[in-house]
Amino acid sequence: MRTYLADALRGLTAAAVLLSAVVHLDLYEEGFSDLATIGPLFMLNFVGGVVIGTAIVVWRHWLPVFLGAGFGALTVAAYWVSVVHGLFGVKEVTGGWSEILASSAEYAAVVLGLGATALLWQGPIRLRRATRRVT
Repeated sequence: MRTYLADALRGLTAAAVLLSAVVHLDLYEEGFSDLATIGPLFMLNFVGGVVIGTAIVVWRHWLPVFLGAGFGALTVAAYWVSVVHGLFGVKEVTGGWSEILASSAEYAAVVLGLGATALLWQGPIRLRRATRRVT
C-alpha cells in the first residue's frame, strides 16, 4: 500500500512541476522574453522544471521528489516577492489564469513532493533495519 501511495504522489508531483514549467514557457513566449533578467529566469524555470519532472518519473528515489518540492517552494516564493516588492524591476499582479494555474501547481508540488519524500525516505530506513535483524 505504501509503495502505491508513494508512486501516486510521485506522479502527481511530476505533473505539478511540469505544469508549472509549461506555464512559465507560455509566459516567456507571451512577452516575458523581452525582459532582461526575468526572461532568462523564466526559461531557466522551464528547463529546470522539465529536468526535475523527468527525474521524478524516471528515478524512484526521494531526491528528485524533494527537488520537486524545492522547485515549487522557490518558484512560488519568487512569485510572491515579485507581487509584494517587485523582482528585478517587475512587479507582478495576482489573479490571471497563468498566475493561478502556476501557483496552484507549485503549491501542489510542495505538498505532494514532501509527502512522497517522506514515504520514499522511510523505505530505505525500514530496509536497513530489517537487514540488521536478519544478520
